[in-house]
Amino acid sequence: MRYAIYFTPGQDDPLTRVAASWLGRDPFSAAHPAAPDVTGLSPAEIAYHTASARRYGFHATLKAPFHLAENATEAELDDAVARFAAGAEQILLSGLAPTRIDGFLALTPRGPAPDLDRFAGEVVTVFDRFRAPLSDSEIQRRNPDALSPEEFRNLLQWGYPYVFESFRFHMTLTGRVADADLPRVRAAIDEVFAPVLERPAIVDGLALFVEPEPGAPFMVRSWHGLGRRQERKTA
Repeated sequence: MRYAIYFTPGQDDPLTRVAASWLGRDPFSAAHPAAPDVTGLSPAEIAYHTASARRYGFHATLKAPFHLAENATEAELDDAVARFAAGAEQILLSGLAPTRIDGFLALTPRGPAPDLDRFAGEVVTVFDRFRAPLSDSEIQRRNPDALSPEEFRNLLQWGYPYVFESFRFHMTLTGRVADADLPRVRAAIDEVFAPVLERPAIVDGLALFVEPEPGAPFMVRSWHGLGRRQERKTA
């Protein structure tokens, strides 16, 4: 069993519902909503392009999936996430927009978000005591030869290459999309997500996700709202 600490909007947030339809799975309930009806892309094509993202559910990685340390329990981890969230501040972003990153499409902040970057770094460090060290096979699965020296150090020290200066907040919507398919997939994403991306985006909670067994879909074990709601920070 592995755990991860992600940002995802609450279960009833409009963005959560739209993303669950797009990805074909709701990690809060395990429901499989029908694909949206969009111009130029069939439900089967949507399912194909979202297959790799579907297993993880709609999220932004803050603390990447990890096995629990020998001296830690799930209850202790969940309690620590709840306490951390209660003492944190919400972060107001100017908005999210679809962006192509390394061949896949994701929602990313429309502008610089230094408060969000700092928050992500705190999550990495605060919860590292709950993480078991990576095995040799887990390190190899990260293709270490393709990482920069900094990313490789991050992998060994923190269990994930893309933290701190290498971190980029993103909420994955597809697997890698071929150049020939990109215009249609991008147009479909714009059509589906435009209504919920018109408003500012708020990072307002932390979710503890769990992978019950290798290869199983990740599910939300618990969701904790960030506590200082009256003091929203603008990134």
